[in-house]
Amino acid sequence: MPSIFSRIVSGELPAYKVAEDEHHLAFLDITPLVEGHTLVIPKREVDYIFDMAPEELAALHQFAQRVAKGVKEAVPCRRVGVAVIGLEVPHAHIHLIPMTKVSDMNFANPKIKVAEQRMNELAAAIGAQVPAGKEKSGGAEAKPLASKAERETTEANEATAAPASATDATSQQLQELTQGLQFISESEAPLEVVSYEAPSGALSDAALLQLTGQPAGTKVETVDLMHFLRNHTADDGVLGDAELANRYKALQMFLKQELEETKVYRVGAGPQVQAYALGNTSEGKLAGFKTVLTET
Repeated sequence: MPSIFSRIVSGELPAYKVAEDEHHLAFLDITPLVEGHTLVIPKREVDYIFDMAPEELAALHQFAQRVAKGVKEAVPCRRVGVAVIGLEVPHAHIHLIPMTKVSDMNFANPKIKVAEQRMNELAAAIGAQVPAGKEKSGGAEAKPLASKAERETTEANEATAAPASATDATSQQLQELTQGLQFISESEAPLEVVSYEAPSGALSDAALLQLTGQPAGTKVETVDLMHFLRNHTADDGVLGDAELANRYKALQMFLKQELEETKVYRVGAGPQVQAYALGNTSEGKLAGFKTVLTET
């Protein structure tokens, strides 16, 4: 199954493109550490960056260098930091992060939320500053970057006027990502896509039980998504299949990047436990998947 980044390259998934050439693509990270956080990828899908041929690796870094110059010119910062992590998406990529202090590069920091209009402005502004080369700018026209007050107004407007079709698109992508996947515990159970109206405020145990039709008072345990999927995303995990593990990695990445505050809720005390992986959409929905764990 193609990685999320390959699906961006093919045009199947959208992205805030900054620059591209025949072999490379740069686009904004949708869950950035700071504004202007940019990802640079080879269009050819390679899982581990150091598995690339020497000439490919050199060309990727040369492309990243030009993009970094655009980031430096367009986004106020002291320097543009560079990092390669490569554990979540099985597609080599370089992080370019505008930084004013070392802690800006800390991937343990909470990710920030940037409004769509602001992301478009950043992509256009960075793309316009990328030095001339084989690549082309991702933005058709550079726009002046909005003030903080303008951005806050935009975010408030978007919060009340999000397109109704976005949740349907989220569910459709989840259907594609979960198709045929089985969660392995003491038995196998399919992943089923779910969507609920999100309650106002934080999702309490009582609200979750009501949404999912479970009896009041049923035990609820909250688990981190990466911890919950750890045995399924590991190449040598319970699936015994690196390709299936990559599919789980892609699903995990989608849930973390496209939804907010994604968590797994274990409901019940066994021998069969209902598990719901849910996150908030921008339209006031809870979306994700459910499955059943067998624990005797």
